[in-house]
Amino acid sequence: MTDVQRPDTDVTGTRETTGTPHSRRVVLASAGALGAGCLLAACGTDTTTPVGSDGGDFSNDPVPAGSKGADAGSSNSGGDSSSGGTVLAAVADVPEGGGIIKGDYVITQPQKGTFKAFSKICTHQGCPVTKVDGGGIFCPCHKSTFSLDDGSATGGPAKKPLPETKVKKDGDNIVAA
Repeated sequence: MTDVQRPDTDVTGTRETTGTPHSRRVVLASAGALGAGCLLAACGTDTTTPVGSDGGDFSNDPVPAGSKGADAGSSNSGGDSSSGGTVLAAVADVPEGGGIIKGDYVITQPQKGTFKAFSKICTHQGCPVTKVDGGGIFCPCHKSTFSLDDGSATGGPAKKPLPETKVKKDGDNIVAA
């Protein structure tokens, strides 16, 4: 009797498989490419669909002008003024050519007697701004800067202005209009 070789074995006696065999090198290269793709996707900025109410890259829910906000029950929330607006700050606390950050707002006095209030949430990626100095409003997260006059973006990655809340002077206070 003669030895018959079966068609599904090779010369070494190992079984052939259908399709392309995957070497360790191919598997590791594929895993590396997948990891790099995930990393790049995580570092990117989605510019297709803005989700903030102002069209920014973040979702925020600012307190409506004239409302007492989340801290309405606390005794130091400012309370209401005689004209019905919520007290945001004392006039004496807001320096001319500068501003303060109080509660959810950045309150500025770009020129003597002119007061403005903006959301303290940066329009780039939703970090709170932390400093008003040298004629600008600053976000520490990505170094965006904003104007005291109108809240417009003046530097850094932010492109949209800080949302403004209308305010007025009422006696010794700055109140939501």
